[in-house]
Amino acid sequence: MGIEARLASRLKKVKPSSTLAITSKAKKLKSEGFDIVSLAAGEPDFDTPDFVKQAAVEAIQAGFTKYTPTTGIPELKKLISEKFKKDNSLEYAPNQIVVSCGAKHSIFNTFLVLINPGDEVLIPSPYWVSYPEMVNLCEGLPRFIETQAKNNFKVRAQELSRHINSKTKALILNSPANPTGCVYTEEELRRISEICVENKIFVISDEIYEKLIYDGLKHVSIASFGKDIYDLTITINGFSKSFSMTGWRLGYLGAPVVVAEAIARLQDHSTSNTNSIAQKAGIAALGAPDDFYKKIRVQFQERRDYCINRLKNMPKINPVIPQGAFYIFCDISNTGLTSIDVANRLLDEKYLSVIPGNGFGADDYIRISFAASLENLKKGMDRLEEWLNGF
Repeated sequence: MGIEARLASRLKKVKPSSTLAITSKAKKLKSEGFDIVSLAAGEPDFDTPDFVKQAAVEAIQAGFTKYTPTTGIPELKKLISEKFKKDNSLEYAPNQIVVSCGAKHSIFNTFLVLINPGDEVLIPSPYWVSYPEMVNLCEGLPRFIETQAKNNFKVRAQELSRHINSKTKALILNSPANPTGCVYTEEELRRISEICVENKIFVISDEIYEKLIYDGLKHVSIASFGKDIYDLTITINGFSKSFSMTGWRLGYLGAPVVVAEAIARLQDHSTSNTNSIAQKAGIAALGAPDDFYKKIRVQFQERRDYCINRLKNMPKINPVIPQGAFYIFCDISNTGLTSIDVANRLLDEKYLSVIPGNGFGADDYIRISFAASLENLKKGMDRLEEWLNGF
């Protein structure tokens, strides 16, 4: 029997990333000297702010390089608690907060402590690529709820109700969403919360893009509607998107005490604490003034508007205007090609890198990131338009 046949059976349920081939190919071409324009990034293009980096430098110089408590240093957890109260109207005490190695780690830990084999997790589609694979690793069953572009890809309360059965354990909710940029309103979230409370379904609320919302819309945390939904919700957040700290691997969650304690036990025997220096950087980040976020939001909205104005005048592509995050999900069904084909041809023929939608559960779409300079966005839009015009 070969080594591959002896690997853990749970891995057979997990698919490799469908975007890996495209991103690897783009990197290879760039390393060979080709002028690749990447509109594929899932991270801000600006650097981590200097005041955050300086806090990390000071932590190193002070010798803050040892183990910390598994769930995070008290100073950071206190600030996260205050952040939840100020920004989200949520009362999470420090013992309800777990600091992890990124929001992705927080989500995976949550699945691990909630999901038993055979439990079903409802996932609105399109979805972030890792959600279903995490559920599969936990031996749960992803159950997709198809959403529609005309509704900004948001799951409706009646659709949610139709998908609930005796095996339904949790709903994962991402607002603002990757890849669609949809943002749920307070009314929409209230109706969803009522259904989840009625059916005693956990809500895993991924709010990592909360600071990147446009057109005067506001972010609302579903757990803020009252004790019943609060007791069923795990609120996920982190530092990657708002502070361009993707490589620092620093995320956190707020949860009912029993869930937070279970995640702490899990983390005790897996990663232990997240990076001590990153935690000190996180303290500095949470001290940023409100206008710090405003400047970033204004910049991203300008980029979004530029791209939308260009895309809506191109043939065979139909963008859905995002309300948040920094992605535009574009319908390419009129090309008659799959998303992988479109992504490959754009890279091969125009040296333009985008993300195919099949990994998000939407093969008629591509994802374009506007987390790039206006110069690169112009070059990217020019190349895309040239390709579509010559198609």
